[in-house]
Parts: sequence; structure tokens; C-alpha cells
Amino acid sequence: MKKIKTLLLCGLFIISSELSAWGTTGHRVVAEIAQNHLSAKARRQLQKIIGKQSLAYWANWSDFIKSDPEWKMADSWHYLNIPSGMNRDNFDSLLNHSTDVHLYKRTLTIIDELKDRKNLSLEKQQQNLYFLIHLLGDAHQPLHLGREEDLGGNKIEVKWFRNTTNIHSLWDSKLIDFQKYSYTEYAKVLDIHDKKINKNLSDGNLEDWLFESYQKAEDIYAHTKKDDNLWYDYNYRYVSTLEEQLLKGGLRLAKILNEVFG
Repeated sequence: MKKIKTLLLCGLFIISSELSAWGTTGHRVVAEIAQNHLSAKARRQLQKIIGKQSLAYWANWSDFIKSDPEWKMADSWHYLNIPSGMNRDNFDSLLNHSTDVHLYKRTLTIIDELKDRKNLSLEKQQQNLYFLIHLLGDAHQPLHLGREEDLGGNKIEVKWFRNTTNIHSLWDSKLIDFQKYSYTEYAKVLDIHDKKINKNLSDGNLEDWLFESYQKAEDIYAHTKKDDNLWYDYNYRYVSTLEEQLLKGGLRLAKILNEVFG
């Protein structure tokens, strides 16, 4: 029965896929890259939780369940509202003093719970893992660190090749879809398997990574205005940022999974 319910939720999600962070393809790219960088021990431990299924298979579960009223409280876990013009000290202060259950605080809680997973049921371990896979992707979609007043760019309408959209949806899916890769193809072309480069890209902690995404969001806001007509030049400007964030998201997810399960 639970499996049927999950399939129904997946079907409902497909209808509203533009509401998700990175879209289904982007989240699977992040998860696929992470899968390629798991330690042998982490692979064994993860197999005890999800069997032989890939991380990419579960990358969008956290969006699928948005259709379930039982998970309504999880909506705020996917983003973090940040005012414009924050320096690093102010940003860190906001993270540490906020009482909201948002992307940052929920991710930390999930990591802590998985480190002490002997006290969790298998179902709870699975749910936490699915959220961790997804939220690390969200953390690298810059507009999930956007402004509250425009809902992370959802209220800023633009034209993308003459079709009306908004800048959040543009970054969630349309820029990725424009590249015309499947998630496995995109993961393969982005993941160059250079140990030195990959180590540099995965350096830091969650606070560092969120601030980096915030800075990219600030740049996107500065160069993407309401009613802009966007097309090839916008892709040229931002495709490297898009791909860098997907790659970093995957490498950093692997880093956390290796620390938790390795």
C-alpha cells in the first residue's frame, strides 16, 4: 500500500515539476555525481539502507512527497530566505540565530541523526537519506538562497525564448533542459575525476557552501530583471555557473555521505 501511495505521489509531482529545485534532472545529476565518489565503506553502509538502488533514484523523493499533507511541515526545509546585501559575518549570524526550520538547520539535524542512526528505524534512516540527497542539491541552486519578498525569484517574471516564466523556474529546470542532456549524460560530462580539482571544489563546510550559493543568487538578481527577454546570451553568461553548482553539489554530497557512512 505504501508503495502504491508513493507512486501516486510521483505521478502528481510530474504534473507540477516546475515547482521543484533543480527539477528532476538537476537533482539526479547531483546524486549521480555523488554516487561516483562514494567510498567503498559508504557504499556498503548505504546498501543496508536502500539496497542496490542508486542515489539518483531517490533524489526527487523529497519533492514527490509535497503532495502528501503529512509532509506539509517539510516545505520550508528546501530553502532559506536571505535579505540582499549580507556580508559573511551577517550571513553566519542569520544562520545561527534563526529559529526557523529551514534548509540549513534541517540539513544539520539530518546529518546528526544519520551519524547516530543506530537509534533510528530503517524507515527513518531512509527518509533522512532521501532528504539529505535532495537538500544538498537545493543548497546549490542559488535561488534557494533568495529573497523572501519575491519567493526566491518566483515572483520575477521574464521571457525565456519568448515564453513567460520566472527566474526561479528558469534556474530550476529551463537552463538545465536547454543543455539537452539526460541526467546520466550530464553527470558524465561534468565529472572529470581529477582528484586535486575535486578536492578543491568540495572543500569547506555547509555554511561556506550556502554563502557561496547566496553570492551567486545576488549576481543572478543583479543581471536578471523583471520582464527581461532572455535567450542565448543568458545561457552563455550563466551555463558555467549552472554546471559548477551541479558538480559542486554532487562532490559535496559525496563528501558528507563519506563522512557519515564511511
